[in-house]
Amino acid sequence: MLPRAKLDVEAAVDAVRPIVEAVRDRGRDAIVELTEKFDGVTLTELRVPSDALGEALASLDPGVRAALEEAIARARRVHEAQRRPDERVDVAPGAVVTERWLPVGRVGLYVPGGLVAYPSSVVMNVVPAQVAGVASLAVASPPKAEFGGRPNPAVLAACALLGVDEVYAVGGAQAVAMFAYGIEGVPRVDLVTGPGNIYVAAAKRLVRGVVGIDAEAGPTEIGILADSTADPDHLAADLIAQAEHDELAACLLVTDDEKLLDAVDSALAPRVAATRHRERVEKALAGQSSYVLVADLEQGLEVVDAWGAEHLEVITADAPDVAARVRNAGAIFVGAYSPVSLGDYLAGSNHVLPTGGTARHTSGLSVGSFMRGIHVIDYTRDALAAVGDHIAALGGAEDLLAHVEAVQTRLRPSS
Repeated sequence: MLPRAKLDVEAAVDAVRPIVEAVRDRGRDAIVELTEKFDGVTLTELRVPSDALGEALASLDPGVRAALEEAIARARRVHEAQRRPDERVDVAPGAVVTERWLPVGRVGLYVPGGLVAYPSSVVMNVVPAQVAGVASLAVASPPKAEFGGRPNPAVLAACALLGVDEVYAVGGAQAVAMFAYGIEGVPRVDLVTGPGNIYVAAAKRLVRGVVGIDAEAGPTEIGILADSTADPDHLAADLIAQAEHDELAACLLVTDDEKLLDAVDSALAPRVAATRHRERVEKALAGQSSYVLVADLEQGLEVVDAWGAEHLEVITADAPDVAARVRNAGAIFVGAYSPVSLGDYLAGSNHVLPTGGTARHTSGLSVGSFMRGIHVIDYTRDALAAVGDHIAALGGAEDLLAHVEAVQTRLRPSS
């Protein structure tokens, strides 16, 4: 009964498959045709010139630049703490297993450009990749006719600020396919990350296995667990902030205080009427958003864990203790002064998070998303001999006698 936008990625796959196959088979020509069809832009060059990146940064509003610089610094501080050292384990005398952590070689980062521009998504994708040590980073974002057939200048400026100079004016499913298969002048990548619409999600599903992907992101969502101590005006503001992303955004307010629901309703009315994206907000709040009245916070925790919100605010008495008991959420925002908007920009956390309830089994984007663990096994002859009989027993039980022989031949005395 809990509301959430219906997202049929499988149905979108049928629409996207010809796009992905066209890019795979015809490369640049297909991208030019598809960009003209979907974006109304005729591309003469796919890659944004480096001087255009510099110009975008030079013309960026100083306040926005300062905010991006602070966001980058905070994100880098948080993501540096996610780096994992190699771990050596001495299993037994002469028996060593080391887990090495290595970055993927090349990553394609997708930055959406539909209803609004997302320079913050550049930060959230690029910073953990750089901290992981990825050697080759490429960004793709949709071209806009009003910007001369290039992505939004704020996106370009963020790339320049982060030192990313490989940027493509390509959007949608065709960008994902370009990264996955490679085309002339654009080497294929090992991993594609970044949020996008349902067609981007469908394209990711199609190329998964050809390349790695971070997730199939759906519409954004907020869950709020609140009690009588919460300020209804704050809650109304947070619901509207999430709803302005997308008319498919889902907003769930869970509380044990019926009076709070009435107060939030009263606070919503004037705020919705005055908000810039009123039509989008109204559709989201009416379409797949709801209040949930529970008997107590114990039941409230069951509800929010069942829903598994992308963003979960906990605004209650003893909020840190309550938040510590949440098991399923992409990110948890604790107390009255940690709104989701903080996480979108300046908290230092990552805002590329699991949606659609996938927080039950999936994490948000992190340094780990860009790394692979490799076990390195180093045994001496004596260490191998010490487990030779166990290997013979297990290999025999599985009727894989060549496995046993591969060990035994090493342990027989030399002739």
